[in-house]
Amino acid sequence: MSSEAKMLNAARFAVAEACHVCRKVQRDLATVQKTLKDDRSPVTVADFASQAVIARALAEQLGSIKLVAEEDANELRARVDSGDTALLDAVVSAVRTVWHNASPEEVLDMIDLGNADPKRDHLHAFWTLDPIDGTKGFLRGQQYAVSLAWIENGSPIIGVLGCPNLSADFNRGFDEPEAHGTMYSAIAGDGVWESRADDFKTAGSKLKRLEVSEDEPVRMCESVEAAHTSHNDSERVLEQLGEPGEPARLDSQAKYAVVARGQADLYLRLPTKKGYVERIWDHAAGSLVAIEAGCAVTDASGKSLDFSHGIGLEKNRGIVVAPTILHGKAIGAIRDLGLLGEAT
Repeated sequence: MSSEAKMLNAARFAVAEACHVCRKVQRDLATVQKTLKDDRSPVTVADFASQAVIARALAEQLGSIKLVAEEDANELRARVDSGDTALLDAVVSAVRTVWHNASPEEVLDMIDLGNADPKRDHLHAFWTLDPIDGTKGFLRGQQYAVSLAWIENGSPIIGVLGCPNLSADFNRGFDEPEAHGTMYSAIAGDGVWESRADDFKTAGSKLKRLEVSEDEPVRMCESVEAAHTSHNDSERVLEQLGEPGEPARLDSQAKYAVVARGQADLYLRLPTKKGYVERIWDHAAGSLVAIEAGCAVTDASGKSLDFSHGIGLEKNRGIVVAPTILHGKAIGAIRDLGLLGEAT
C-alpha cells in the first residue's frame, strides 16, 4: 500500500468516527441545549468532540502528526479552572461514543493536537481540519460536513469530506437528513469516490462530473443564509449565464460535493466584506473533491487556490466551482460585471 493510500484510509476512518459522534450530538440536540442552557452548545460540543476523535484516530494510525484545525482547548480548560466542567463533561461523553475509555485530560490533549500553525511552525506538509463546517445547518438538523485534508507545498493532496446528513439520492431534499450520509474521498490525480459516511471500509463509486449542455438551465449551489457571500452578486452572475435552474441551498463544504456529483452546476462564494480572508480548512477537502471529479476550482479572478500562506487563503478572493466550460463563463461574467473590484 502506498503512503498516500495509507493516509487516505486513516483519514476515512477518522472522518467516519467523527461523523458518528456528530450524529449522536445532533440527535440529542434538545438534551444538550437543556443541560448546558445554551442554544448553540450542541455544535460547540460536536466541534470539540469531532476534533478530538479525528486527532486521536490520525495519531494512532500514522504516528506523529501536524494538524492545523479550527479549535483549541483553551476555552474548555478555562471553564474547568473556574469550576465549570459541564461543557467538558458533554464533550467527553460524546467522544466516548467511539473512544470508550477517554479521560477528560486525554480529550483536551487531543483537541490541542490541532494547534499546529503553518507559518509559525514552518510547515510544508500538514493535515487541516474543520471538525464541523456548517454550524447553522447542524443546529437546524440539516447539512454540515466534517472536512479533513492533507496539504503539501500549498496544495491539497488528500481530501475526505464527511456529510452525515447528505443522501446519495438526488430526490431527497437537503432538509431531509439521511441515516447513512455520504463520504467523498480523493487523492490528487487519482479521482474521487462517493461512499456511505458510516462505512469507511468500502471505497464506493467513482465520480465523474459532466459538462453542462448549452440548452440546460444552470443550477446554482448556495448557502441557506447569506453570511460571507453575496446572494445578489451570485444572481447577477447567473443571469449572465442563461436560464437559471432550481437552486440547491445547503450549508457547508457539502456544496462542493453537490457540484462534483452533478446535483448542481455552479458554486459561487463572492465576499461581501472588504479584506475577508477564507480559512484553509473551509475549502481544502471540498476543493480537491470537486477538482478530482472534473470541476474547475479557482478564486473569483480565475486563480488557483493557494494554501501556502498560513491558515488563510491570503492570495485569493472568492470561490468559483463548476465544470470547466461553465467555470470559464462564470469567471468572464464576474469580470464583465465588475464584481472583482467590488469584492476587494
